[in-house]
Amino acid sequence: MNNKLIKEIVVDQRSAFESRDGFVPRNFPQKFLTSRKISVISGIRRSGKSTLLKQISLGFSSFSYLNFEDERMLDFSHQDFNALYGTFLELYGEQEVYLFDEIQNISGWEKFVRRLFEDGKKIFVTGSNAKLLSSELATTLSGRHIKFELYPFSFREFLKFHDFPAKKNYTTVEKGLLRRRLNQYMEYGGFPEVVVSRNKEELKQLYQDVLMKDLLVRFKIRETKGFRDVALFLLSNVSTPVSFNSIRNLLGIRSVTSVKNYVDYFEEAYLFYSLFKFDYSVKKQIINDRKIYCVDTGIVNAVAFRFSENVGRMIENLVFIELKRRGADVFYFKGKKECDFLVRNGLKAGEAIQVTEGLGNSKTEKREIDGLLEAMEKFKLKKGLIITRDEEGIRRSGGKAILVVPLWKWLLENQFSILDQ
Repeated sequence: MNNKLIKEIVVDQRSAFESRDGFVPRNFPQKFLTSRKISVISGIRRSGKSTLLKQISLGFSSFSYLNFEDERMLDFSHQDFNALYGTFLELYGEQEVYLFDEIQNISGWEKFVRRLFEDGKKIFVTGSNAKLLSSELATTLSGRHIKFELYPFSFREFLKFHDFPAKKNYTTVEKGLLRRRLNQYMEYGGFPEVVVSRNKEELKQLYQDVLMKDLLVRFKIRETKGFRDVALFLLSNVSTPVSFNSIRNLLGIRSVTSVKNYVDYFEEAYLFYSLFKFDYSVKKQIINDRKIYCVDTGIVNAVAFRFSENVGRMIENLVFIELKRRGADVFYFKGKKECDFLVRNGLKAGEAIQVTEGLGNSKTEKREIDGLLEAMEKFKLKKGLIITRDEEGIRRSGGKAILVVPLWKWLLENQFSILDQ
């Protein structure tokens, strides 16, 4: 690649990067700043990884930065890394910190990063493809990195953008306004740019970009209609158990293996996440039906078919993504009844959580509580949690306590230990 063009890109990007302001500070582990290891930030495109790099850069007096997704870098290859490094030295002198956006686009990137690391540099890299990042991290950079997965805005970050204070107690008026914000968050999701615009067309374009740029082209998928049909099916059936075989039969996909590969691809791009049924046998976990969740409810609402029962499923999707954001190891439980989430602590289930739009009638309440109690009894749990859209209270049964908490409150507070108070 032409050295003059590399220099032009570095200067242009640096100027744009430094001019970013007014962003919502994101929560991330402080060890990312202090650890000498390579800090890897992964997540779906447009979730705010570049802005997080800007936030991180404010903690250092000097740095070098480059975004490899710039269209002018299509001809950049691993042979150009020396020229890039020389450009950094020419423009800014020796730096201790290097920030690289979407670096997984360049084959052989890990060798260059390892060289900088072994020379004592602190390095931050971002990427939006789990497999491309993990394969290199597991080999060339094994033991030399720490990882952090960035999601779209949490509800707390969403409120921060709108200058709405997150606090322990709210007035009646504030609760009404808070529920209004939660409805907006559930409808449009948490992608930073869409939080600003509330434009569902942007969500549709983001969805298409993930399918086209991150998956169809990269994996050279020929069965494009089937691939898109599977994605739309999953979006329209979030929070419900599915099997690869049933999807194959319903959509007429060539093989079960194709369906499995497609779902793997979606997960690699951080578009969907699988939730497995709890079982001590890993083999049985893989064989059983899994639940699928989308990284953002805004995408579901913008692209998927709408159903009357969507609200309860959207709440469950929000809870799942928040559990992932908190780093929980999550499964679902199914015996005679079903419990939406089991949070595992080591080899044991530590928390049982049920999610529903509401406990509006005795039949619904009995179904939700029975499923939760079955899981609590099986795993010897004394406390359980039901997350609803707006109800609150405590139910007790056979010496077990069940906390009923509104979604907004759970999203803003860690409710797992509230029954201990």
